Amino acid sequence: MPDSQPQPHLPSNSSNPSGGLLLCGARLTDGRTVDVRLGGGRIEAVGTAGSLAQGPARGGAQRVDLTGYLLLPAPAEPHAHGDTALSAERPGPASCDPEDVQRRATEATLLQLGHGATAVRAHVRVGDVQGLGALNAVLQARRALRGLAELTAVAMPRLLTGVAGADGLAMLRDAAKMGAAAVGGCPDLDPDPTGYVEAVLEVAAEHGLPVDLHTDAADPARLSRLAAMAGGLRPGVTIGPCAGLTRLPAEAASRAADQLAAAGVTVVCLPQGGCGGTDRRGTAPVRLLRAAGVRTAAGSGALRDVSNPVGRGDPLEAAYLLASAHGLRPEDAYDAVSATARAALGLPRVRVEAGFPAELLAVRGNHLPGALSLAYSRIVIHRARVVARTSAVREYCNSAAVSEPGLPRQGRGEVS
Repeated sequence: MPDSQPQPHLPSNSSNPSGGLLLCGARLTDGRTVDVRLGGGRIEAVGTAGSLAQGPARGGAQRVDLTGYLLLPAPAEPHAHGDTALSAERPGPASCDPEDVQRRATEATLLQLGHGATAVRAHVRVGDVQGLGALNAVLQARRALRGLAELTAVAMPRLLTGVAGADGLAMLRDAAKMGAAAVGGCPDLDPDPTGYVEAVLEVAAEHGLPVDLHTDAADPARLSRLAAMAGGLRPGVTIGPCAGLTRLPAEAASRAADQLAAAGVTVVCLPQGGCGGTDRRGTAPVRLLRAAGVRTAAGSGALRDVSNPVGRGDPLEAAYLLASAHGLRPEDAYDAVSATARAALGLPRVRVEAGFPAELLAVRGNHLPGALSLAYSRIVIHRARVVARTSAVREYCNSAAVSEPGLPRQGRGEVS
């Protein structure tokens, strides 16, 4: 039994750089049904349904019928691991071979793009056995994906203090010169966590880069020192996954949240599971952090590597978990994987309004809660171009009951 909803007509080659795109009949989260004209990488106009679609499409714009779809700002992925992604099926540690890393990083980014994430920040190990090879491979993947998705890399040395950390510090500086978009790492794994953070902040200041650190945040005193050092740093400091905050006494966790908010530190939680940068799993106390004024985003973490062999890399699943398991309103849960995640990456805000970047995700459904529940069919738009489409069709077979009128099937309900 096929999906009874009409399928959007997509432009051939998913691109029309000269004429742009006209999205027709899309529903917005406020309940309006609109037409949206895209061009030059931005949203040019938003009008009531049919107002922009009358007559010939302006300038040769190609039309995409989004009847039955909810149109949203596209998600961003603030916490991926491009160098280890998709490595769980092979025995032993993930391969450090640059060609293999580039292939897996490219495939992982495309997988996440298909879910809707038009921007991905990958945390990449530098130093030790891999040297700068894995980082260079991810940067090569970034170049290959240009125009499809925005892939950036965070350089992560293992050690930065003492004699053993001298090579890591040199590698971190080299990584910044090579094109790493941020510097970071795992201070919890260094014999001197505070010294590690100081070293990262120093390199960040030298190169004008943001900082993105892995920490469990289980030590209130250490977290307090991190917040004090990070306060006021531009372009900013992000930490995650901070699951240790959940295990702290309520008073200590509340105090830590207040300190992070005062320092302007962003927290990225991982509701879908952990990652190789921390030893313990769990999700940061998102409601506590948000109540304290901490900018709180959500990422995917491990994508089918040894840390989480069933990781999906799906930002809408992360939002679903924040809503279903952690009590966030669907709007706030989606904000954590879209607007707040984009802000954590230093990207401009997206709204479905004229003048904003055309980074959009269309999901089959009429409202946000339904879309987070069953977000199967998706159309992804990056820089005003359709770059990915997932179309799901469900059939019920081998039963006389399917011929009975009124039975539900995909496309008749609110979401398919």
